[in-house]
Amino acid sequence: MIRAKMFVAVHLFLIKDGEILLLRRYNTGFMDGYYSVVAGHVDQGETFVQAMHREAEEEAGIVIAPNQLHTVQVMHRNSDTERIDYFLFAENWSGTIRNVEPNKCDQLSWFAIDALPDNMIPYVRYALEQYQQGVYFTQFGW
Repeated sequence: MIRAKMFVAVHLFLIKDGEILLLRRYNTGFMDGYYSVVAGHVDQGETFVQAMHREAEEEAGIVIAPNQLHTVQVMHRNSDTERIDYFLFAENWSGTIRNVEPNKCDQLSWFAIDALPDNMIPYVRYALEQYQQGVYFTQFGW
């Protein structure tokens, strides 16, 4: 038997007044033209909370205190490889949201959480839907 080796990623549900912040991927080679949330891989030697803190600053220019990041879902996902995705929620942050990576994102916008764009990455949409239903662990792509 071969033991699984999985990539670990973090995703941010930044929600305020019934809207969620989405970014449209651009020039990345993965799901370009589709909306997602602020996200990224966990680097070796960092916790998933540290990774989310870093990604929020790198992609959206904001700082989120660790006690403001709440884990709301873990997803075991089968894609090109097996993956573990942590979805975190925050409603408070400091700084002004801006597109810090225009070479990877061509739009950063707020969307009503009940009126998401059709061209949203499927597993992110599924995670958000499950989060809204109070589901904390999901599997996708199996």
